[in-house]
Amino acid sequence: MSESDTYDVLILGGGSGGYACALRAAQLGLSVALVEQDKLGGTCLHRGCIPTKALLHAAEVADNAREGEQIGVKSSLSGIDMSGVNSYKDGVVAKLYKGLQGLIKSRKVTMIEGHGRLVGQDTVEVDGQRYTGRHVVLASGSYSKTLPGLELGGRVITSTEAINLDYVPDRVVVLGGGVIGCEFASVWKSFGSEVTIVEALPHLVPNEDEFLSKQLERQFRKRKIAFKIGTKFTGVEQTADAVTISLENGEQIEADLLLVAVGRGPNTADLGYEEQGVTLDRGFVRTDERLRTGVGNVYAVGDIVPGLQLAHRGFQQGIFVAEEIAGMNPPVIDEKGIPRVTYCEPEIASVGLTEAQAKEAYGEVVTTTYDLAGNGKSQILRTAGAIKLVKGGTGDDAPVVGVHMIGARIGELVGEAQLVYNWEALPVEVANLVHAHPTQNEAFGEAHLALAGKPLHAHG
Repeated sequence: MSESDTYDVLILGGGSGGYACALRAAQLGLSVALVEQDKLGGTCLHRGCIPTKALLHAAEVADNAREGEQIGVKSSLSGIDMSGVNSYKDGVVAKLYKGLQGLIKSRKVTMIEGHGRLVGQDTVEVDGQRYTGRHVVLASGSYSKTLPGLELGGRVITSTEAINLDYVPDRVVVLGGGVIGCEFASVWKSFGSEVTIVEALPHLVPNEDEFLSKQLERQFRKRKIAFKIGTKFTGVEQTADAVTISLENGEQIEADLLLVAVGRGPNTADLGYEEQGVTLDRGFVRTDERLRTGVGNVYAVGDIVPGLQLAHRGFQQGIFVAEEIAGMNPPVIDEKGIPRVTYCEPEIASVGLTEAQAKEAYGEVVTTTYDLAGNGKSQILRTAGAIKLVKGGTGDDAPVVGVHMIGARIGELVGEAQLVYNWEALPVEVANLVHAHPTQNEAFGEAHLALAGKPLHAHG
């Protein structure tokens, strides 16, 4: 093997975690090779975050056109042109893909195209050619899961197929009421579909604070998005024209499509990880808090590491590992400090602990809820929702440990929310900041005013 096939950092996977690690490592003067068998940018750019959010924006425009007369604008929705929607979506992806390719090239990262496999603690084989890394980073991403016995194909699809549909289905059943399921349910309802969500757990978005789950369920009822919670799926039958979904309570639902949105599994099978001593748990790579696998100089980042499967988490982990390899000793990433957003209508955004988690960690907690009905910009946008804060303790010196928000465009507020949590801000410290009027950000300030004991635009 030649010296030219040896790199300071060898990364297996070019998704959010892998390419972020590559860019930061190269920026720090390390030689970097990035192995990717598909397209640079991974699931997030090509089959996940970006295309789904483009669909959600198209859905928002459709709703605005449909509801224009309610605010004096004589608009109407004559239909959804899916070829036009897909052209818009694909254009967004193509532009970002081209920009990312340019970044990788400008940083002089070596791109290795092909299927990579770990064949040594410092070696990755790609289509018969071996490459060595003084440090190896596993970043092989995730795939859309299904349930045991539920075969994908035909009218039973995952999000991968859903983002490329060339028509609007009349009736859809969404299996899974988490982030992916609620986002697609929201899109299809805005496009004119009849939508039913089936969720086995007691609430939609079950990983969020129960307050947000109940608020979302209320808003989905108003939008006439049907959902069946606490109900298990038992089977599906397909014909040429429809699918029939069976539930454990004996109910059957007929639809044009069944979207399987039951989460994502780690892409770690048959990649040589276990053979080289890397510990897997249900397919996930076990690491320590510094993302080391315990095998040589092998690290892991992104969806293959247990925890939140979010592109921005993988991105930050990639940066962390690059800086760790460079000897910069970066601070450990607090998983609870990673912002979470569900981009349905209305949006959900949160960071930190739920009320239940805070009680478990701190015993006594204090919460406050600020209704967006008192916020001018929210009224202009005609959105309902609220901001709930959780304080870790009862004293004046207790910080805000959880922020939970719901409302149109509320995801844009999660930046300040994560600063509040990660910097352990006190309610009074945030209350003393000036929040511009009229903005929804002002509601964030009002919530902290209330938690600091000086509520203004609130009754009681």
